[in-house]
Amino acid sequence: MQQQIDGQRVQEFAGQLMGLYTGSMLSFMVDLGYKTGLFEAAAKGPGTSQEIAERAGLNERYVREWLGAMTTGSIFNYDAASGAYSLPAEHAICLTGETGFNLAPMSQILAHLGKHVHKIADAFENGGGVPYSEFRPEFTEVMDSMGRRRYDALLVSGYLPAANGLQEQLQRGIRAADIGCGSGHCVNIMAREYPNSTFVGYDIAEDAIAKGNAEAKEMGLSNARFEVLDVTEIPSEPKFDLITAFDAIHDQVDPATVLRRVSEALAPDGTFLMIDIKASSNVEENVGNPTAPFLYGISVMHCMTVSLAHDGAGLGTVWGEQVARRMLAEAGFTRVEMSDAPDPLNSIYVCRE
Repeated sequence: MQQQIDGQRVQEFAGQLMGLYTGSMLSFMVDLGYKTGLFEAAAKGPGTSQEIAERAGLNERYVREWLGAMTTGSIFNYDAASGAYSLPAEHAICLTGETGFNLAPMSQILAHLGKHVHKIADAFENGGGVPYSEFRPEFTEVMDSMGRRRYDALLVSGYLPAANGLQEQLQRGIRAADIGCGSGHCVNIMAREYPNSTFVGYDIAEDAIAKGNAEAKEMGLSNARFEVLDVTEIPSEPKFDLITAFDAIHDQVDPATVLRRVSEALAPDGTFLMIDIKASSNVEENVGNPTAPFLYGISVMHCMTVSLAHDGAGLGTVWGEQVARRMLAEAGFTRVEMSDAPDPLNSIYVCRE
C-alpha cells in the first residue's frame, strides 16, 4: 500500500532543509568575517558599508554584500535611514576578542572539512578513508585557532582542578606528557604556569610539532619540548606522573593500544587526564542534544575517516561515555571519575590505576 503523503509535513521539512542550507552559508560568512577582521572593525561602532570597509582595509563592494548576509541573518542590525550597520554588543562578545566566548573561529572547521567532501563520498562507496596527512597543515592552524582562547581561559582554572591534588603536584614539580598535542599550546600554557614541572608534547604531525617548539621558544620556556611520535609508541620509561589528552583519543587509528601504553607509561600514583566529547555511545540517548548532529558530522568528515583510512578502529567523535569507560577499564584504569568540562562540548575523565 502506498504511503499517504502529508503535504504540510513536506512543506515543514522543506523549510527545515532551507534553514540548514542558510545556516551553512552563514557559517562561511562568519568565517570570512573572522579571517578579514570585519567583526573587530564592526565592533568599534555603527557604520556604513564604506566606513566598516575602511576600518578593516577591505573592498567596500564585498563588505556591503557580506553585511547584507549578516543583516538578513540576524547577526547585524541595519538602520535604513542612516545606512549604518551595527553589531550588537551581545553578538560581538561571541564573535570578537581573545576570550573563550569568541566562537567565530569554529566556522573555519566547516570550510576546511568541506574541501574533502568528494573524498569522503568515495570512502562511502569503496571503504577506507581520508588520511590525516591530507588535512594538514591547514587542520593544525584551524584546531589551534578554535581551541587557543578556550584553553587560555580554562585550562588552569577549569580543566586541571578536576583532578584533586594535581595542581599542587604540578607546583612542586612532576614529569608530564600530552599525547596528540597538536600545536602544543596546552603544553606551553602548563609549562608557563608550573615552571617546576617538565612537559613533553607528542604528535605525528611535523607541522604541529614545529609550531609547538616555536611557541615554547617565543615564550622562553625551558621546561617544554615537543617530539614527532606515533603515540602508540609512547615511552614507558622513565614514568610520567601526568599524561593528558585533549580531544585526541577518538581520532586514533588504534585507540586501545594508545590507552594501554598510557597506562604502562604512568607512575604507580600517576594521573591520566582525558578531555573528550560529552555524549552517549547510544544514538537514541543523543537525540535532543542540539550539538549532536554537528558532532556526528565532524566525525564523518574527519575524526572517523582519519582512523579508517589506516584500517583503524574508527571510534568517531561520538564514541561516548559508555565506550570510553569500557576501554579505559580494559587499558588498566581501575578508578575513573568523570565530570563536565567548563566548556559545553566536553567531559573530563580523571583516570588512575
